Amino acid sequence: MRSLFFVVLTVIGYSSVFSTSLHAADRHAGYYYPEPVYREIYKARAKQIATSNRKTRIAFVTSITQQSMQREFSPTAAIFAKGNDAEKLIIVGLEDGRLDTIYRARAIFANMTAGARTLPVFQELGVEDVFTFFDLAALMGFTQITITNGRNFTHQVILQ
Repeated sequence: MRSLFFVVLTVIGYSSVFSTSLHAADRHAGYYYPEPVYREIYKARAKQIATSNRKTRIAFVTSITQQSMQREFSPTAAIFAKGNDAEKLIIVGLEDGRLDTIYRARAIFANMTAGARTLPVFQELGVEDVFTFFDLAALMGFTQITITNGRNFTHQVILQ
């Protein structure tokens, strides 16, 4: 019984340290979005392309932003890259009530996957039916994707 107690305390201690280091490492939480409610790790099937770098990641989000700004209606989300190497992709909902559950966040990612699968790079690699938006992000060298409603919901995906 006593050894079980020490095992439980040890596990709780390691969990607290791990959780604290995750929170401490995310300097953007509390500034661009609330602390993540949900975190998950995605083991990417794609490896980073050798030519991807800070400049290509910024060009990617700039292109998406320009496309959304050219539509007839106001953008429903802002997308940008942060981090020393622009390795963190952040998506912030701009309208209340649209991006406020894990299910809606996953639906947005599913839509982004559908769009990514039409890209020539996926078709050239023959992975358009396998890779997801997360794999595209990994190809480009993103290591983290955060999606939030900007109020009280944040979901974070760590790409490995």
